[in-house]
Amino acid sequence: MTAVIDPHLTLTKHHGLGNDFLVVFDPRVADLPALARELCDRRRGMGADGLLVGEGAEGANARMTLYNSDGTRAEMSGNGIRCFAQALSSRTGAVGQMCILTDAGPRHVTVSAGDTSDVIHAEVDMGMITTLDEPSGWAEVGCDLLRPVSHLHIGNPHTVVGVEEVDVVDLASIATAIPDVNLEIIEPGPEHHAITMRVHERGAGVTEACGTGACVAAWAAAAWGLVPSTAREVVVHMDGVDATVRLHHPLPDHVTLIGPSVFVGTITVQHPEAA
Repeated sequence: MTAVIDPHLTLTKHHGLGNDFLVVFDPRVADLPALARELCDRRRGMGADGLLVGEGAEGANARMTLYNSDGTRAEMSGNGIRCFAQALSSRTGAVGQMCILTDAGPRHVTVSAGDTSDVIHAEVDMGMITTLDEPSGWAEVGCDLLRPVSHLHIGNPHTVVGVEEVDVVDLASIATAIPDVNLEIIEPGPEHHAITMRVHERGAGVTEACGTGACVAAWAAAAWGLVPSTAREVVVHMDGVDATVRLHHPLPDHVTLIGPSVFVGTITVQHPEAA
């Protein structure tokens, strides 16, 4: 089914560590999942990992709804909410702390200027990390029982696995067995307070970065002793460069995600009949 596109639909594109999103406010579109599939298609559309839809929200700066590139709806994205905050700041002039409602609940984002006009720096209070039962299909993965594994929730579900070398793992093949969760693989270092991570995201596939994934990966690394248990901040190296995760001692289950958002450009989509 083809989405009905507002002839004056204007979107902005942003990326957080290479995890890219299209942002649109108050679209007059009947089928948002179909719109996400069309616009996020990297060959026939604008190309993105997801579509972020903004609306007004009582008691908050805005509401953000996330649609993955396959049209499925996701609860939360740490990189996505930074991109959304940049778009919202540009639209309204708001700076400092914002409250953004998501399907995972309210999130507080503190926005400050970056080194250039197209970059902002954002700190996102991501809330608490909790444990989950193992996801459906996990037994089919056949993971070595000696490997550290954690099934975690931070508004959306994740499975984190410790490996020797992240670059030699076929993430996409493993993820087919557990399609209902995001999958992160991590190895320690190379720095003392750092880990290296690769990620497969529900509904988007292997991506360059994942903010919620970085948070649960940093938490798991501290719990497993891959970084010092007293570490206040953990650097998470990903294909899309680095994020920093702050662990809030004495409540290390409470985390903050720190990183940039980069404005890529503005896109206007016109209905063919209006062209």
